[in-house]
This record gives sequence, structure tokens and C-alpha cells, in this order.
Amino acid sequence: MSLLPFQKFFRNYKIHLLIWSLYIIYEVFILGYASKRFREPGDYVIIYLVNISTFYLYAFFLKKILNDQKLSLRIIKISLLIVFIIINYTISTYILIILFEKIKLIEENSSPAFDKNFIVPCIYRSILFIGYSTGYVYILKSFEDRKKVEALERQTLVTQIEKQTLENDLVQSQNNYLRSQINPHFLFNTLNFIYNDARKKAPMAADAIMNLAEMMRYALKRPEASEMVPLNEEIEQIEHLINLHKLRTANTINLELEVVGDLFGLRFPPLILLTLVENIFKHGNVTHSTQPAVIKIVYENNNLNITTINMVNDNKGKQTESHHVGIDNINKRLANFYGEDYLFRYYRDPLNRYITEIDIDVINPLAKLNR
Repeated sequence: MSLLPFQKFFRNYKIHLLIWSLYIIYEVFILGYASKRFREPGDYVIIYLVNISTFYLYAFFLKKILNDQKLSLRIIKISLLIVFIIINYTISTYILIILFEKIKLIEENSSPAFDKNFIVPCIYRSILFIGYSTGYVYILKSFEDRKKVEALERQTLVTQIEKQTLENDLVQSQNNYLRSQINPHFLFNTLNFIYNDARKKAPMAADAIMNLAEMMRYALKRPEASEMVPLNEEIEQIEHLINLHKLRTANTINLELEVVGDLFGLRFPPLILLTLVENIFKHGNVTHSTQPAVIKIVYENNNLNITTINMVNDNKGKQTESHHVGIDNINKRLANFYGEDYLFRYYRDPLNRYITEIDIDVINPLAKLNR
């Protein structure tokens, strides 16, 4: 249920109304009774209309002045404001007396002369209410400052709690990370044990275990997909993958890996080379007697060229579709890293070979150090 305007006003200013009521009762009735001097109702209306207006007018401008940063500027503005309020009090009182006399709210011919006897009491009265108003403003300001301090203390407390929470989360994350290292550590120790036990009895199986362990170790330490990795490390994983397939197929694979140029320090997006080589084994014919699969990586004159060639294995039928999914992913990853500054081609030639080519102009930051 919405409140009426008067109800809203009373709710917001009930303390003001109470204090002014008590003050007026004290001045009009108690002091009047003590001195046995009472004025006409119209006189009291003029007096308290000007007094209350002066109180709030001065408070309004004083709050604005106190927001200024420079002390000297505040002093000058407050001094000018006091002079303005005194003049306004005196003139407003005189005008209201004349006005009330004309509308017969006070006796006729009761307007005083605008002289010392009228001005001095006005000055005294205006200064009195300027003092009241100053106290009121500074009380309000002290409450506001205390609220700000309490809000700052609450914010500081919240910040400390959040900091403590983050520290706890960090400790928990570190514990989780350490726990996550236990299983790989156990796994590699076990693989090393199997490798050492098997290399005398079954050397081929031992080599397969070692290649698998190296690939798993690299996969676990590999950075985020948004970071580049040393190209040499990717080539090492290709070699492990080739060795695994050779061991699995009793060395019947006809595949050539050729690396030309100094690749030390050269970085490249991860997984792209591995995806290309995995596609060769998945979808290509790598056992052709006269047409070997070829992986050629050439870095010359700040240009990196990666080419793969393999006979298409038509016996795998529908798996060709999966091949294109991998190719599309490679294209997207190259675009993410190099924008439009790369060339990526893939096609099937008349000899039924599937060919991919990546060509990028890239500067090796460590090339000069190796000369």
C-alpha cells in the first residue's frame, strides 16, 4: 500500500518536526510565560518562517561547500555564505512584516523602521540559527563519515575473507596437483620396471613400452592448446609414434621422415604434426612397396614447409570422412595462431596419393645464436 505524500513527509522528517515543535513551544510559551510577554500570532509566524528557512538554507549550501578539497577556498565560501544569510534574513524579515501588515495578519502601522534597532536583532537572530545549522550539518557529516568507515571496514573484512578463501583454494589446488602426480609417477615407474624386465626376454616389446612411456610423458607435460611448443619435441613424438607402428606391424611400414634445417628454438602449434601423422596411419596405405609415405619438414630462409604424402587406402572406405574432420581442425588451429599468414593445402593427386602442405613464414628467434 503506497503512502500519501503527507505520510511520506512525516515519516522522513518526523524527528525534524518534533524538535522544531519542542523548540517553538519552549520559546513561545515557556519564555513568554516567564517574561509575561506574548506577541501576536502573525509575529510568531514571521519569526519562525524566517528562522527555519534560514536554518535549512544555510545547511544546504554549507554541505556543498564542505565537499571542496581546498581549505582556503572553503573558508572564503563559508564567509561569503554567512554574509549572504545575514542580509537575506534581515531583508526577508522586513518584507514579511510589510506583507503581513497589508494582509492584516498583524496590526497596522506596526512595521518597524529599517534602522539599527531592527537590524541588530536580525543579525543576532540569523547568527544564532547559522550556529544551529552548522552544528546540524556537522552532526550529519559525522554520521555519514562513520557509515563510510563502517562500510570500508566491512569491505576490508570481505576482502580479507576472500583472500583467505583464495589462499585456502590455492592450498587445496596444490594438494590436488600433488595427488594428481602420484598416479603418473606410479605409472612411469611401473612402465620402467616392465621395460627393464622385458628388454632381455622381448626387446621389441620393451622398445614399444619405452616409446609409449615417452609419448605419455610428453602428453602429460604438454602446455595449453593456446601455446606453442618446440617443434623438435613434436618431431620426437612423431618418431615415437612411427616406432610404435613399426613394432606393431613387424617393421612392414614403408615411411620416410625427412627433416631439413636447424629447428632449434623454433616453436609451432602443438598437435598439428601428430594429427597429420596419425591420419597417415589411420587412412593411408603405409605398406606400399614402391610408394612410401613421406613426412618432410623443411626450414630454410625463415620459411617452414611441412609436407605429408601417402597412398590412399581405399579399403578403409567411410573412414575418409574422419580424415577430413582432422584436416578441418588443423586448418582452424593454424588460423587461430597465424591468422591469414599461412598456406594450407590438401588434395588427392592422379597417383591416388593424399598430399598435405603447410607453408609459413616464421622467424626463429634463436637462429642467430646457432650461427
